[in-house]
Amino acid sequence: MDQRLIDIGIRRGRLIERIARQRALLGEQLQPVRSVLGATDRGIAGVRSGIAYLRQHPAIIVAAVALLVVLKPRRVWRWAQRGFVVWQSWRAMRERLAAFGLRWR
Repeated sequence: MDQRLIDIGIRRGRLIERIARQRALLGEQLQPVRSVLGATDRGIAGVRSGIAYLRQHPAIIVAAVALLVVLKPRRVWRWAQRGFVVWQSWRAMRERLAAFGLRWR
């Protein structure tokens, strides 16, 4: 009977070691997913904080709608496109400066 308990203990120890190796391997394999999920969490938090800010300051929404009505949607769309191009250019410039070791906030 003692030998049977010893065998069970040895088998248990081997299984625990195997599980530990599998967990470590799984942790390594999930690292890219973890970083993507972290970025997603930060994005969701940003959206939620933006919504909370707009709920606290409803005048901003009213001003944006009024601006849209006054300036006509076509003109607003044109300015939005220009703003997007400027923003993309700014991001590209920051990335290129970062490649040279320069940081810009």
